[in-house]
Amino acid sequence: MTTTRALVAGWFSFARGEATAGDLLAADAACAWLRDAGVDHDLALSPAFREAAPTDHPGTVHGPGVDWTAVDPGGYTHVVFVCGPAAGRQVAELLDRFPRSRRIALGTSVIDGATGALPFDVVLERDSAERARPDLSLGAPAAGVPLVGVVLAHPQPEYGARARHDDAHAAVDRVLSARDLAVVRFDTRVDPREPGIRSAAAVEARVARMDAVVSTRMHGLVLALRNGVPAVAVDPVAGGAKVSRQAAALGWPVVLDSGRLDDAELAAALDRCLGRDARRLARRCAADASAELARLRAAFLAELG
Repeated sequence: MTTTRALVAGWFSFARGEATAGDLLAADAACAWLRDAGVDHDLALSPAFREAAPTDHPGTVHGPGVDWTAVDPGGYTHVVFVCGPAAGRQVAELLDRFPRSRRIALGTSVIDGATGALPFDVVLERDSAERARPDLSLGAPAAGVPLVGVVLAHPQPEYGARARHDDAHAAVDRVLSARDLAVVRFDTRVDPREPGIRSAAAVEARVARMDAVVSTRMHGLVLALRNGVPAVAVDPVAGGAKVSRQAAALGWPVVLDSGRLDDAELAAALDRCLGRDARRLARRCAADASAELARLRAAFLAELG
């Protein structure tokens, strides 16, 4: 008896293809169904995904994937093409390489109702002129990655040779690019003429939704803690300046000096801010700051007589 073994493919399988989040989640769903049914399978991925670091593989239920142009065609009883339009030269080239495999289109779009013209043995379409089904991505296993905001300071020549902004920002980019994170880059700048940053509240709304913030701007740190969001504060001035001093005033311990910064230290700081206790510490620092500001308010009003 022949053992069933499937190759799952899609537009993420082609070196000249385009991978969307929906495509990859559809692959996750298909792989999960096969895994749960006890069916041996591989996922065909493009070189960009196969060469990525292990933690950056795009799905949740598969490993680094295989090169469909290099595997033994006789090793698969089925080829399953998921998501997107299952048509075109690259799809035809893929299917031509597996002539003895049963070829299934799963959750794909059928253009102009041309089901019979597609080079598949079975078409379980997502949408066609005849019917529509829910997209496969809805059936993918639940997964999530941290949402990290990045707030970078503009050049500050007033600090002279102590300004290490370029070095600090390069380190931030290296550490973040090596991890599977949802990174949102924004500034604390407000411009009433520009959608999205028309008010301080609009900027703060972004900060408040982050799991953590990495900032070389003082107000990136302050707004994060104000909203109970842990922040990796990187002082872009060697030896420390206003970022370090504000962290000290707030009692926030995760502050790094760009003059002594290394990638491992920055990665460890990010891990700490994404840890279980960091959010509670951020809220406590914000509460302590409120008490200190109450004393400052009293002193200020006293000066007004």
